[in-house]
Amino acid sequence: MKKNKALAAIGAMAAGVAAWAGPAAADPVTGPGWDGGGHAVFVQTNDPSGNQVVAYQRDEYGRLHLAGRYSTGGNGTVIPGAVVDALASQGSLAYDAAEHELVAVNGGSDTITAFRVDGTHLSFARTVASGGSTPVSVAITGDRVYVLNAGGTGSVQGFFADTLIPIPGTSRGLGLDPTATPRFLNTPGQIGLTPDGRHLVVTTKANGSTIDVFGVSPFGTLSATPVVTPSATPVPFGFTFDSAGDLVTTEALTSHLTTYLIHPDGTLSPLGTVSNGQAALCWVTSARGYFYGANAGSNTLTAYAEAAGGQPSVVGTTATDPGPIDLAATPDGSTLYVETGGNDLVDAFAVHGDGSLSLLGSVAPELPGHSGLEGIAVS
Repeated sequence: MKKNKALAAIGAMAAGVAAWAGPAAADPVTGPGWDGGGHAVFVQTNDPSGNQVVAYQRDEYGRLHLAGRYSTGGNGTVIPGAVVDALASQGSLAYDAAEHELVAVNGGSDTITAFRVDGTHLSFARTVASGGSTPVSVAITGDRVYVLNAGGTGSVQGFFADTLIPIPGTSRGLGLDPTATPRFLNTPGQIGLTPDGRHLVVTTKANGSTIDVFGVSPFGTLSATPVVTPSATPVPFGFTFDSAGDLVTTEALTSHLTTYLIHPDGTLSPLGTVSNGQAALCWVTSARGYFYGANAGSNTLTAYAEAAGGQPSVVGTTATDPGPIDLAATPDGSTLYVETGGNDLVDAFAVHGDGSLSLLGSVAPELPGHSGLEGIAVS
């Protein structure tokens, strides 16, 4: 009973973010058609009537200028009960810098779309079935793409990145309870490959509160079943990896950040954990040696440092616009971009050497008649 009440509290706190005004955006920029040099930030509209990827040019100060909009050829969706995070996941948009490839999920069409990236320009769109229903998260590295499908009992599917042809031996079920409610807390949270490419990781959120690890062969095929490890605290959601290749995971029920050693056989050993005292810690990324977690129920970001043995510690807390969700940093770690689902903005923050953040500005992808911004990637 206590667990159910706590889970309900996560939803209630997320639902209340619209009442918070958020910080004033410093020097907001939109600039339709701006075509300066540099790199890009991509966000996904997740529109149920026609999903798009919005491309922004980022200038030398980290601020964003609208450069273009590209149709994925599919539709977005909303997981029942989700408020600020329509797909209730991390990583619905993924970029591979080595291959200049961007992959988006179309949760309402049961498809994924891959684009070729040239600066802010997207081309050569290919759309294929995701291998399951309601894709919510995607991982790409080199010549492989792996998709997490949240529908039914949950599944994963691998593809060759250049052709999007399914990789034999990669269609695997997760065995989740499709009747568990609320749905947005009981769909799987994220899929991702370890830095060495030998393991594929999936979080189950409240539907078991486990971290599932598949073995990956040199040919990209997956082990028949995953190694299943209960998370250190309940509701594992988003994750990333540290410089040693250890897993860094958010656990939303108590807003803990936990690090795990991944053994060769796929088992996990907790290295350290810390609560940030915020509400609904679900998303995480790294920049300049620090980790940044988004707290949808508190409208804040938490900065973490990590000791040599893997123990995380809280460095500081920064206010955002309402409902921070998915986030991504520039390759040099100097700028952090955060989607805020309460009002469909992208907040840009400068990342300082001590881990602190300062707001650079905010932009609105302009979703007429639609709300549900989801997924972000930085080139």
